[in-house]
Amino acid sequence: MSIFAQQSLDTIYANDKKNVALFFPTPIRQGITGASNFVFTYNREKEQYFGLIQAKPGIESNLLTITSDGKVYSYILKYSEEPPKLNYFFTKNESIGNESPTKKVPKTENGRTTYFERASEYLLKSRPETIATERKGGIRLRLQEIVYNANEVYLIIEIRNISGIDFEIDYLNVYRTNGNKKRKASYQRLEQEVVYKHKMQYSIRVGQSQRFVYVLPKFVLGDNEKLMLELKELKGSRKVVMETRL
Repeated sequence: MSIFAQQSLDTIYANDKKNVALFFPTPIRQGITGASNFVFTYNREKEQYFGLIQAKPGIESNLLTITSDGKVYSYILKYSEEPPKLNYFFTKNESIGNESPTKKVPKTENGRTTYFERASEYLLKSRPETIATERKGGIRLRLQEIVYNANEVYLIIEIRNISGIDFEIDYLNVYRTNGNKKRKASYQRLEQEVVYKHKMQYSIRVGQSQRFVYVLPKFVLGDNEKLMLELKELKGSRKVVMETRL
């Protein structure tokens, strides 16, 4: 009889000020952390080879990742004020085993989209208090609520047009910002991926408003970070920028 001891796991260090990137030999299908003070973000819509780890101070945890070929990877996660590495490149030899069955599991994007739709519809029925509001050029941008659910974040947003001109949306982007705008050398902003938009319309007539939901991969704001929403007019110069510390 042979006895095999489980191999020791490597440790990945992260904090809330820098993104630590993990590169796998095949695209990521699923990634799970064991504690809420660690967040692993990756593209859930289109399979990619890398993901990002961020952490807040707290207990150590672990990361379990499954790639599209069924390989399983596991690592210890620890918070560090100064992570020794910002980029990790893994090989198939570092896999701790294979998922069973080993064949590729088909995607369930339709079911996932349906879940986002139902959750968003439920949230829109509520009347939450406003977190932040910004007005400019007769356009009011309002962040009403932020809801964390599993591996996603739901933003309930309202736009109201009280100007004398219809407002056509070019884009509404979400960023995490760090630093002072007046000191451009130290100011950074990182655009956040939006995986689903519910009931967002791109034209708002005079006197009308619309409420809708943005769904994003779960993220953690650092102590010095803010959440930014930037709304830009199509074929016009109007822009509304809102920042909040939550």
